[in-house]
Amino acid sequence: MIEAYITNLGKYNEGELCGEYLRLPSTKEEVQALLSRIGVDGVLYEEFFITDYETDIEGLHDCLGEYESIDELNYLAVLLEDLDSWELEKFTAALEDGEYTSSLGDLINLTQNTDYYDYYPDVHNVEDLGYYMVDELCMLEIPENLQPYFDYEAYGRDCSLDMCGTFTDKGYIVSGADSFIEHYGGRGDIPDKYKIFAYPDPPGKMRITDQLKMFGRMVSEYAVSERPAPALEER
Repeated sequence: MIEAYITNLGKYNEGELCGEYLRLPSTKEEVQALLSRIGVDGVLYEEFFITDYETDIEGLHDCLGEYESIDELNYLAVLLEDLDSWELEKFTAALEDGEYTSSLGDLINLTQNTDYYDYYPDVHNVEDLGYYMVDELCMLEIPENLQPYFDYEAYGRDCSLDMCGTFTDKGYIVSGADSFIEHYGGRGDIPDKYKIFAYPDPPGKMRITDQLKMFGRMVSEYAVSERPAPALEER
């Protein structure tokens, strides 16, 4: 669904382009391996930015920025994979509508609000809308002998003014009567299993968590070894 070209910012500023595409959804291990390959070690080089995106979802590329969170991008990719083809069409039309596309958080919420929209596929102008409302939705009964004389374009224009929708490349999309629900409020709402950003482990060194565990064992062993032997009771 999404590929992001991750670039080492420090080396870029030094005149060297070091980057690689990360295919999302991904895993923490894959992120660590990629960062290691492009020299982002979390010590000498900590910063990176995204210089390009590849996606098969029309319009999504233009909604994504250079300094997006990898965890949020990964969560978005997971949610997009969960959409069926009909929901994905609605999502793509909603991208062109542009109401909820100003941030990555908006896009995440948009994946979870496809039911918020009414969507009429392959309706690209007011005449198409007129035919769709009459032939598909049966909103108006026209006697067969009058159909050749009926002004579908004028009827579709009136419907469009009432509905206040948007004509997109995919079709006509209309905001629903129900509220748009913001399920996602920030990175704290990302399930842990989808949080994948991590710097590479330092070469030849243990992770801090492993060091702490080892230190804890050493303290426990030292405490046991220094504990005085129990005194023998006098008989």
